[in-house]
Amino acid sequence: MSKTESATLRLDGDARTFTLALGQSILDAAMDQGLAIDHACGGVCACSTCHVRVRAGLDCLSEASEDELDQLDEARDSGLDSRLACQAKLTSMPKDGEVRIAIPKWNVNAVREGH
Repeated sequence: MSKTESATLRLDGDARTFTLALGQSILDAAMDQGLAIDHACGGVCACSTCHVRVRAGLDCLSEASEDELDQLDEARDSGLDSRLACQAKLTSMPKDGEVRIAIPKWNVNAVREGH
């Protein structure tokens, strides 16, 4: 039995490190390991509350679907590195083994308060 490959997941401003397995979404990895990322729709790509900025490892994540891009069009503070944490899945290993994300400032309080 082979061990599942995984990358290190880091959140800007948080000293903790998390694990992101191949095929796993950023949201699932975060929630499994106690990192609360807001997701009002339950992680089904029906809102943009789990919007994150991918600072490193963007090219190792699944391609954004049209539905995700439509939701990101409605998100505040979105850019070329924006993804929905519920949709962004690790599809290949980053060269340095790390995916680094930032939560937009407008959503930081919801994460810190556990909402």
